[in-house]
Amino acid sequence: MTTTGTASPALQLDHIRKEFGGVVAVQDFSLDVRPGEIVALVGDNGAGKSTIVKIVSGVYRPTAGSIELRGEPVNFADASDARSHGIEVVYQDLALADMQTVYMNMFLGRELVTGVLRRLDKKKMAAQTQQLVDELDVRIPSAHATIRELSGGQRQGVAIARATHWATSLVLMDEPTAALGVAETNRVEQLMMQLRERGRAILLVSHNLDQVFRVADRIAVLRRGVQVGIRETAQTTHNEIVSMITGLQQADGS
Repeated sequence: MTTTGTASPALQLDHIRKEFGGVVAVQDFSLDVRPGEIVALVGDNGAGKSTIVKIVSGVYRPTAGSIELRGEPVNFADASDARSHGIEVVYQDLALADMQTVYMNMFLGRELVTGVLRRLDKKKMAAQTQQLVDELDVRIPSAHATIRELSGGQRQGVAIARATHWATSLVLMDEPTAALGVAETNRVEQLMMQLRERGRAILLVSHNLDQVFRVADRIAVLRRGVQVGIRETAQTTHNEIVSMITGLQQADGS
């Protein structure tokens, strides 16, 4: 397997297999993602990408194989367990509370409290949220804005900022720009690259190969649950990746 840099992997998947009854959804999948790296996971519908996403995010347990975070083996009981280990997911549907403010979404389920009565510390949450969105240049009216008032790109920016705030191991992005226009997609891609510059490890699932080639350092290809190969983005082409995805031309694994 090709790796980039000298840092220990933030995420390492070794020989992952997932079965549902008699159906093998993923067989013998291995991948590492290092801090300050974006690795794209690509493949047609039914290739096994969603299964890998759910394994990494704690929704599914692998039938076989192992997962390590920063060199330590983990075995997630559920999605909240994965979050407690520093894995944050940015979904296409965002998982934001539309009627709540930006800062309440930032701390959803992790609210800061103060005093003996443990009242919500709204001032501190709003200040921390505003600082983060300013640092990432997420262009929203303010941390006090309600999510329903924001555009699709602004909402995705909030979701990415939230992941940045809480992720200590990995940011997993599942089709983060699928519902966005060109300008908003460009802004979200800039945010991804800012996260990489901050040393975050990012696993990106995307059907958009143009996007993959713009932002990813490496590309892992799945076809019908089988790992076809991993390529350095700078050393491959659209045609090679498409042929690996479709199987119309045999490509060696890496």
